[in-house]
Amino acid sequence: MTDDADANTIATADSPFAKLPDHLLIEIFVRVPHSEWAQISSVSKLWAKQFREESLWQTALVRSFPLASQAKRWPGPIPRGLSKRRYAALCVSKHIFTLDGEMDEIVGHTYLFLKEQLQLSTMAPSSGILHGTIIDQFIACGKSRDVAHELASQIWLAVLDNLEENHNTFFLLKRFAQEGDVFLPYPYSRSIKVQWRVFEKLFTDFRDCLSHADYYDVLAIAKTKFQPIPSAWLGY
Repeated sequence: MTDDADANTIATADSPFAKLPDHLLIEIFVRVPHSEWAQISSVSKLWAKQFREESLWQTALVRSFPLASQAKRWPGPIPRGLSKRRYAALCVSKHIFTLDGEMDEIVGHTYLFLKEQLQLSTMAPSSGILHGTIIDQFIACGKSRDVAHELASQIWLAVLDNLEENHNTFFLLKRFAQEGDVFLPYPYSRSIKVQWRVFEKLFTDFRDCLSHADYYDVLAIAKTKFQPIPSAWLGY
């Protein structure tokens, strides 16, 4: 939108922008590409405050997703949240899952819920607990067991693929790989596709993080789950 010098000029008390009422500022901001909002909010304390207010996010939500105002609250363990959260959830559904329908916002909220749980500074809940929460959410919204299981799998795969490659993610994936198999009825059993992705990321993206003992421990677990083992996973 602007460079730093222009931004400082716009934010001064004498500039026309500084004299605009809040509702006009909001109408301008929501018409700027979303990728520039972080820069805009850092121009001044007043503008930063606007991006913390519910009114801006309500306007952005209605402008970008007109049907969102018609959506009803849904039952289940994952709440809808305020406008900022809803906007983020709908952006996730649009750009990551390319969904367009009644389930798009719920899928986005579920993605955000799972990613936040996996990125907790303290230990994240077990994958079984998180998977069960997601399944409960979709079943509470009237989805069949098959649809709930498929949506949960898609969300798990998307979140795993979008985690930062750092030590926290490595330890998380290693813990998931080493979790013991607990018999759970379908659809609460974990998807084989999701389990495969956990091991695949460990043996490819985080291969250098595995100690000699860790590598052979994780490989032994993988051999009990998958046959044949990909050749790319073999050899420490």
